[in-house]
Order: sequence, then C-alpha cells, then structure tokens
Amino acid sequence: MVVIKSTSARKIKDSRGEATILVEIKTNVGKFSASAPNGKSKGKHEAKPYKKNLEGDIKALKDLGEYFSEDILEDFNDLKRVEDIVEGHVGANTLFALESAVLKAMAKEQKKEIWELINPFAKKMPCLVGNCVGGGKHSSPVGGKKPDFQEFELIPNTKTIKEAYEKNLQTQKMIKVFLKKEDEKFKESFNDENAWETSLNEKQVLDILKKTKIPLGIDVASSSFYKRRKYKYENPSLDRTSEEQMFYLSNLIKNFRLIYIEDPFDEEDFDSFAKLLKKFPNSLIVGDDLTVTNLKRVKKAAEKKAINALIVKPNQNGSLIQVKEICKFAKENEIKIVFSHRSGETGENILADLTFGFQADYFKSGISSKVREIKIKRLIEIEKKLK
Repeated sequence: MVVIKSTSARKIKDSRGEATILVEIKTNVGKFSASAPNGKSKGKHEAKPYKKNLEGDIKALKDLGEYFSEDILEDFNDLKRVEDIVEGHVGANTLFALESAVLKAMAKEQKKEIWELINPFAKKMPCLVGNCVGGGKHSSPVGGKKPDFQEFELIPNTKTIKEAYEKNLQTQKMIKVFLKKEDEKFKESFNDENAWETSLNEKQVLDILKKTKIPLGIDVASSSFYKRRKYKYENPSLDRTSEEQMFYLSNLIKNFRLIYIEDPFDEEDFDSFAKLLKKFPNSLIVGDDLTVTNLKRVKKAAEKKAINALIVKPNQNGSLIQVKEICKFAKENEIKIVFSHRSGETGENILADLTFGFQADYFKSGISSKVREIKIKRLIEIEKKLK
C-alpha cells in the first residue's frame, strides 16, 4: 500500500522552452515525481491545463498535501481518491502529473511495471506513428511557405517496435535527401516535434513520402485553418468549402493510399467526418480536436459514426480514471486507440506504460529528439522484457 505524506510542484521547461509542471510526492515508499507536457495545437473543448495558472496549481497542490495522508492507495482505481481530493483545485496538467507520480509509487511498492497496474495481461504492442515532415502550427515557414497540414506520418508495418523505430529514423534521413532535391529553400531545419520543415505543399510532400513504400498518414489539423465556414489554405492560397475539402481529401486518400487521416474537418463538423468514414471505411479516420480525450465527445463521435480511431492525450483530460473509461468505450465500439505525445514534451516516459497498459493500437511520439525517443525506447524495453 502507498500513503502520500506530502505533495509539491515546481515549474520546469518543456522541449519548446515553455513552462510546464513537475509534481513530486513523498510517500511511505520514497519520493516520486512526474511531469506533464504542453500542447500547442489545442482543441477548444479540451480541459484547461491549470485551474487559473501554473503558479496557482503549484500553491493548491502544496495546500492540499495533508489531505492525502488518510488514503491508502493500492491499485489503479484508487486514483479516484486522489481525484476526489484535488477536484476543482487544479487543472489537467497538474492532475496528470500527480496521478503519474502516484502510479510510480504503487509500481515500486508492488515491485511491478507501471503498465501491470493497468493490465497485467497486456501483450499486444502498438504500431508506431512517426511524424516525418511537418507544417501547420508546429512549423515555421521556409522561404515564406509551409504545408497547411500539420503532420505527415510514417506508419511502418514491422514485427517489432524496435524495427519500426529504426525504419522511421532511417527513412527520415532519406527524406532529407529528397527534400534537398525538391525544395530549393530547404534549410535542414526541424519543427517543434523534430519533423522536417519545408516550403512544399501537402501534395508535394506526399509525392516524396510515397517513394518510401511505407504506409502513410496525415494530421490535417483542419480546425487551425478553418475560418468563416471555409478551409483557408495558404500554400497555395485558396479557400475550400466543406464539400470541396471532402473532394480534395478523398483524392489524396486514393492517390497516396493514406491509411491514417487525423482531424480532416473542423472540430464541430461530426457529419463530414462521418461522410469521409463511410467513403473510406478501411482507412483510419481519427478524431483529435474533435474528441479531445473527452468521454462525452467520444460518445457523440461514436453515435454519429464519425470516427473509427481516436487520439488519447492523457494530459488533455488529466484524469487517468477517465482515460481508462475512454479506452474501454473505444474497444467496445471498435474504435482504434492512438496514444499521443504533445508538441511541448518533457523527459517523462510514462506515456509508453499507459499506451501498453491500455493496449492501444497505435503510439504517436514523433521519430527523433531525445524527449520523444525516451518514450519509444521505454516501449522497446517493455517489448524486450515480454520475450
């Protein structure tokens, strides 16, 4: 059993140099800490990272410290007791970091891996989704231009996580050669998520990526350029209605055999998601801004048959109890689960344990950069131990 004796928190910097939270707990089995990432491309329905601000959450956690001492925490579902104490006092980032630290304490006390606290019978490894070339909010313009879509994904079909990771790394290096050739403005620069920045548009990027023969995906992040009922493209400059967006995306899916399409329409347009899914039932039509790791939104998407896959970003919700409910609901409704990092990451690797514990189908954590690789390497470590 774990008893929390005190809680504290402090500011740290994420991979973009922005402030985020690290929570530390003192328990009867030692000290444990965990941090939360920051998102840049946020759905308007996602939970607030802090109740008012980061400093306020740090103070609230310190003030609440003594309230935990009477609770005995023995299994994953006991996180509900933690949530009952902090509810209304802290935001999603703080709650996620706190619960992650508690899981580390439980795992240590029980001499288990963190994922075993969620599902000791977990066996299936997820497929890697690697962001190879970037655009949208995560990227800076190159020579005044960038792709309107946010991510261009490599989804290798390999037997192991290690093989997929190595394939993505090799392919990303190879893509640099192609970008140098096709984009005279290419500067060999990386964006927030260590994806290549380019002046090319989405069609030109996909033309390059299809040479790899690796299954491809896109994160359109369409809410980020949807204004006054039009999708306002800048590279090249043109406006598309929802019908024109449907026609355009349908052609891209067919021409490039895309197996993964994330946020193809605005975050309120459940109906267009549903039409696209009906048209391409064998591709993954993925909700992120649409569903924001929120059970109500996920249930609405399922009811409208708008998605067959969803992004789970634990700090988008904060409550790992609710993350568990979302994963359970997704499985019952044959919706694929994609656990995902954020653009402002930290050296925290618990996302890998959560991904495996909840038996997610896909794991999105970039391709390179230390803060992303640390999560993929944790999955590789889990994979090795299972053999």
